[in-house]
Amino acid sequence: MGLLVFMRNLLLALCLFLVLGFLYYSAWKLHLLRWEDSNSVVLSFDSVGHTIGSAFLVEQEGEREKLLCFRCPAHLTLLQTQEKTEPRKNPQKQWQLQAQPFPVEYDKLGFLLNLDSKLPPELASKYANFSEGVCKPGYASALMTVIFPKFSKPAPMFLDDSFRKWARIRDFVPPFGIKGQDNLIKAILSATKDYRLTPALDSLSCRRCIIVGNGGVLANKSLGLKIDDYDVVVRLNSAPVKGFEKDVGGKTTLRITYPEGAIQKMEQYEKDSLFVLAGFKWQDFKWLKYIVYKEKVSASDGFWKSVATRVPREPHEIRILNPYFIQEAAFSFIGLPFNNGLMGRGSWTHNIQREKEFLRKLVKARVITDLTSGI
Repeated sequence: MGLLVFMRNLLLALCLFLVLGFLYYSAWKLHLLRWEDSNSVVLSFDSVGHTIGSAFLVEQEGEREKLLCFRCPAHLTLLQTQEKTEPRKNPQKQWQLQAQPFPVEYDKLGFLLNLDSKLPPELASKYANFSEGVCKPGYASALMTVIFPKFSKPAPMFLDDSFRKWARIRDFVPPFGIKGQDNLIKAILSATKDYRLTPALDSLSCRRCIIVGNGGVLANKSLGLKIDDYDVVVRLNSAPVKGFEKDVGGKTTLRITYPEGAIQKMEQYEKDSLFVLAGFKWQDFKWLKYIVYKEKVSASDGFWKSVATRVPREPHEIRILNPYFIQEAAFSFIGLPFNNGLMGRGSWTHNIQREKEFLRKLVKARVITDLTSGI
């Protein structure tokens, strides 16, 4: 039984890693053209009749109009022409593409099969003057939209005082929702009061983020300085920093964990990071309330190993990760069995392979970069 619980929590931790890979590279949705623009039209795909994108009128040549396809699949011919036979009384009418597009295939989860890591020309030109390694506002979001058209980030990173309004998490138990936790979460948020990153980070128009895993793959890589160069450095659970700065860096912006994974020795905590709870079970929220209000942690609350009884953070330095992103990572990105929103189904080994496959997709498409090339 203990082994099964350990495997379950390890799986949840890896799922959290995927959540962050999605979360920190999705700062906002792509909005380059307004849907209500009078020059915009809707394109539909001849063979199936499904709407696949919008077009923007960029040039008129006599009786012909040249259209620039927006939010079309990456392999679709982006410049098409349409015979102009009469004045367009309804600019939102359906137009059929004249040219034959290349076949576009997606896997069962909705990811583009042929990942070529290229943005459509109209987006690529926007980022053409950015140097390598420079933060590109909206770049990762735009690229993610190309390879996964269903991509969106409609939720805040951390739970705030409007958490009850989110239907997507209200009806699911942890780790995919907050069902049954309303009173605990309300008590925690009434003390923490802050629901965002730091003011300095919030003021940046673009943020470069890195997630530092807990494996030994960083040993002797001397990547510490490169890691510290990122605006947001995320670490998980009790991953050590002191004494390993040359390889793992010394900067920590967020440390995301749960009770059994939290650092238990006070001297091992960094001085100025935010402490973020990823709530995997109902006991985790009860534990965080103890921590926030500096109450005595009960050892009889059903934890599967010893937990931290104190965290050297003031309430305003504590956050709760929005379970919406754990839900999205599990069901939309890696395709775990839904099982009515409950954990427990599916082969542990098979699920790990799914997670690795998803990370490889993002690396191949250059949505994220693997500094160690270990995936």
